[in-house]
Amino acid sequence: MRSWPAPEVPNLPEAGLPGPALPLHLHDTATGTVRPTRPGPTARMYVCGITPYDATHLGHAATYLAFDLVNRVWRDGGHKVCYVQNVTDVDDPLLERAEQTGQDWRELADREIALFRDDMTALRILPPDHYVGAVEAIPLIVEMIERLRSRGAVYEVNGDLYFPISADPDFGRVSGLTTEQMLPLFAERGGDPQRRGKKDPLDALLWRAQRPGEPSWESPFGPGRPGWHVECSAISIHHLGMAFDVEGGGSDLAFPHHEMSASHAQVATGRHPHAKAYVHTGMVGLDGQKMSKSLGNLVFVSRLRADGADPMAVRLALLAHHYRSDWEWTGEDLPRATARLERWRAAVQLPAGPPAAAVAAEVRRHLSQDLDAPSALVTVDRWAEQALADAGERDPAAPAQVRAVVDALLGVAL
Repeated sequence: MRSWPAPEVPNLPEAGLPGPALPLHLHDTATGTVRPTRPGPTARMYVCGITPYDATHLGHAATYLAFDLVNRVWRDGGHKVCYVQNVTDVDDPLLERAEQTGQDWRELADREIALFRDDMTALRILPPDHYVGAVEAIPLIVEMIERLRSRGAVYEVNGDLYFPISADPDFGRVSGLTTEQMLPLFAERGGDPQRRGKKDPLDALLWRAQRPGEPSWESPFGPGRPGWHVECSAISIHHLGMAFDVEGGGSDLAFPHHEMSASHAQVATGRHPHAKAYVHTGMVGLDGQKMSKSLGNLVFVSRLRADGADPMAVRLALLAHHYRSDWEWTGEDLPRATARLERWRAAVQLPAGPPAAAVAAEVRRHLSQDLDAPSALVTVDRWAEQALADAGERDPAAPAQVRAVVDALLGVAL
């Protein structure tokens, strides 16, 4: 599947701002701690993508922006980055929306994927190296299921194939939830704990046998389509191998999705862990509730853009909230971000400004500490205020250097 074009990223040492770039520390859901990432020469990251039936709302944008910061910090630290993202371009929610609206499910998916690409391009999100749809990954998924079956980790219920969670002794370590906590979340987030014939209510669907009117693909287990969790385990280990550095997504993916994907991968390969760290973003709300497609309380990036919002102001509005926090979008977020953007742009247009080395060091430090973007923004605010006040030491190179810092590390084009 085609990704989107990559923006140019300034090289800070070439701009006269050499390191040190600091090791990136991130909160790992599996351990409940903030700890350093220790990638090799190539950092490896998998972020779960959209189900393309209604894209791109601000909850999506906040998530992909957080992992864009991860990508940028690693690159600033001298690492290459192998970034993989999937698209769940066949699944129940997509098929249900297509039926409700009388659309062909493939046309609906194609349209929303194109819109998502446009939004990511506008927001200057670095694209994944491998952007993989579930449909094109079906051979990988079938292979994964066959590997699980060879290990005795597949059973059948009326033609559908399930993964028994008992096959993975480490099941539960990603989310840290008890069975009592898992069961209602499993039902709420696409699971089927009440289905008769399952060995355990939490066992996850691997392959759904063909139903009338639904798309299906041939497989050694008969025609059908894949379950959700096995999709990401198959794609991730194919492109990244096991024990990659970060698996990411919204906090609502910790269970069941990341928990199940990890178990599938670990049992299929006989290796642990699936990922070294599981990093999750907070939920964005509107009108007192989580922003979600099911509730319909969505603010779309495309709508903000169509209404004249500068995408860089949208990006700054999202960066003003820490990636792990739950927060609520209000009518003040965008005007506040627009005013900030205008101040920064005015400051970097000056013929000189306060020296930029301290700005680069502080922005790097804040981002290295669990992506503290709000504090990084305040650092640039202080520089812009001093520059516009025409106070203190002046350096003709500083405006261009600050522009490079803001672009390279925060992704904001001034």
